[in-house]
Amino acid sequence: METFDTTKTALPDLLRDITRGRIQLPDFQRGWVWDDDHVRSLLVSVARSFPIGALMLMETGGDVMFQVRPVEGTDSALNDVEPEKLILDGQQRLTSLTQAVGLTSPVHTRTAKGKPIQRHYYFHIPTALAGEDLLDEAIDAVDKNREKRSNFGRTVDLDLSTRQKECEQLYFPCDQVLSWSHWLQELNQFNPSALPVFLEFQGRILQAFNDYQLPVIELKKETSKEAVCLVFEKVNTGGVQLSVFELITASYAAEGFNLRDDWLGSEQRGMESRKGRLAEDVLLEHLDSTEFIQAITLLHTRERKYQDIADGRQGKQIRPISAKRASMLELPLTAYTQWADTVEQGFWQAAAFLRKECFFLNREIPYSTQLIPLAAMMTVLGNRWREPRINAKLSRWFWCGVLGELYGGAVETRIANDLEDLLAWVEDDEAAPRTVVDASFNPDRLDLLKTRLSAAYKGLNVLVLREQARDFFWNDTVQSLNHQGIDLDIHHIFPKDWCKRNGIPPRHYDSIVNKTPISYKANRKIGGDAPSVYLRKIQTDKQVQTTDAAMDAILASHRAPAEPMRTDDFDAFYEQRKANLLGLIEKAMGKRIAREQAE
Repeated sequence: METFDTTKTALPDLLRDITRGRIQLPDFQRGWVWDDDHVRSLLVSVARSFPIGALMLMETGGDVMFQVRPVEGTDSALNDVEPEKLILDGQQRLTSLTQAVGLTSPVHTRTAKGKPIQRHYYFHIPTALAGEDLLDEAIDAVDKNREKRSNFGRTVDLDLSTRQKECEQLYFPCDQVLSWSHWLQELNQFNPSALPVFLEFQGRILQAFNDYQLPVIELKKETSKEAVCLVFEKVNTGGVQLSVFELITASYAAEGFNLRDDWLGSEQRGMESRKGRLAEDVLLEHLDSTEFIQAITLLHTRERKYQDIADGRQGKQIRPISAKRASMLELPLTAYTQWADTVEQGFWQAAAFLRKECFFLNREIPYSTQLIPLAAMMTVLGNRWREPRINAKLSRWFWCGVLGELYGGAVETRIANDLEDLLAWVEDDEAAPRTVVDASFNPDRLDLLKTRLSAAYKGLNVLVLREQARDFFWNDTVQSLNHQGIDLDIHHIFPKDWCKRNGIPPRHYDSIVNKTPISYKANRKIGGDAPSVYLRKIQTDKQVQTTDAAMDAILASHRAPAEPMRTDDFDAFYEQRKANLLGLIEKAMGKRIAREQAE
């Protein structure tokens, strides 16, 4: 099937269709932003018959419907006109030409520094005829009153406020380019001696505008929504990529539903913010609209798949569960309204699950993308996820995804597979999800985990915390201190300065094996001392006064071996703690890890 045509269209015809509302903009197009310099340059290019690039339009009337709006500056009455075509590429050029040439109202543009201004553009006829290389100088602009002022507005340098003044000074208004015969009649009245000059100007400059042809690529109305959106983003490479949310908002608006108000709320409509309700839980405060829609899409496509099966479809005719962009763009409004409230509850339940796994801050969550299938699962399961057998499976799946680092990058396929796999696993103990089967952890990975940017680093830190790791100084668990507002962070166990002095390589002393979460107070006590020194210092502090056995128990809660710390044996410490951390990882993933070191 042919999806587009190419042709050439006269500039006057395009501007006429825009001012009559036959050509409009899809609502996902961002606003017109060209400044005064860009407008002048565009007018010069057309006057010299230079190419200004191709346009891309789309036929309306097909299955793809978007909320539309007239081109900026046109009559507000056009809001009620059904367009025949939409502008996908060329908005800035067409809006500039429409406002400068197709309308008599001032152009609402801005200076190079972004200050809003209103301008009427003119050709100074004698300068325009002095040579094509002087056309830049021939373009002049005046304010909304058709005056140019200086000295903070006190001095009028150019007054074109009446047609007579235009004719006498030979300044031709750009908004008369396509209907110059009216201006010619008034020139004959006010400055008849200039008629020969004007006729030369008309033949060389104005005729260039009237004869100007723009290449147009026109998408047919049969083009799919995904293709329209993809093409739009490919040709608008200079702008910010449109989000799925913006595209779906424009689509739903055509059916009378305001998705933006549903997500962000509207005081005017008395609508509460769905995003705001979710953000009341600190674990969901950064959940974005695309992730929310992706969870709904999972459930909609799952329902659709089982309907296909019930209808007797076979093989490739059965549409798959999907979280891909194309599937989100095809999400019907009926599906969104059907699932939105229950998926919102699903995300609340996902946060409750994470809290049960000892995640209490949003920044601790290794992968936000893993919340999408988790929330979809919760939506289907309801409170069943709390059943010990199901909860244990969810926990194992979650930690396999985190420690196996399977949710980084493009994960749409894994998200869809996991929803289907997890639901099957709930009913069949032998049907382990692909994420559980695929997950592995190389022991040498611990040597490379150095910053909290890594999902595995975040996950392992939480695994230590949920083992009731106690602070080296304060007599409480690190997580409890965190809830009390005590300053905490992840610090070196063998201090960095000590390691440098003793020739320990950064690959080891900066690894997570040599780090653990403790309070700022404890870290200050550590300083740059050897463990044998700072442990004694902490134990004998008058605020602590604790025994070796009690201190060793605190170290054990961090899976830190006490004996090599008290003898300052970094190599033995590193080997033992690495083995202890691997034990935590095995427990969380529910599978053995090969302990042999890779070369």
